[in-house]
Amino acid sequence: MNAVKKVLICTAIPLICLIVSGCGYHMGSVMHPQVQTIAIAPIKNETLEEFATPCMRQALAEQFQIDNSLKLKTVEEADCVMYGRITKIQTTGIGFDSTNNEQTYTPAEFALEITFEFTVIIPGRSKFLINTREVTGFAAYQVNADNEIARRRGIQMACRAAAEKAVVYTVEAW
Repeated sequence: MNAVKKVLICTAIPLICLIVSGCGYHMGSVMHPQVQTIAIAPIKNETLEEFATPCMRQALAEQFQIDNSLKLKTVEEADCVMYGRITKIQTTGIGFDSTNNEQTYTPAEFALEITFEFTVIIPGRSKFLINTREVTGFAAYQVNADNEIARRRGIQMACRAAAEKAVVYTVEAW
């Protein structure tokens, strides 16, 4: 009797899994099936930070490749094109160091916020595929030796955080 129960359980579990897997549920991209590729148009930068533009473009390309829902193509070959602009970069001191003396506090850690606005269109159509959206990326960085190197690293991290959100909003906009 005990062996019969074990056989029934061993056959019932795979059968239930097989039935449930056939219910139309699937993993993978939720993009529209006709949109397979995307291009990233040149990013506009409305700030004074010239290093932000290539960082944002690279971060977007990396995130689309990691997500793998859309393949990257040139503007001429792609099914849709992402247009974007960096509207704000703000740096704030969040950690202070008083090792020089007790009266002078200098920032030792900074928070960097980058605001990125984007839209996605299908070439040749007047209606947006994805209406204009705004995402914000945050990063905290410390200054050990060279402030400029640390700031560039902070910009890269903030661009990556904003790009992650932009890619999610793009591929899950359906």
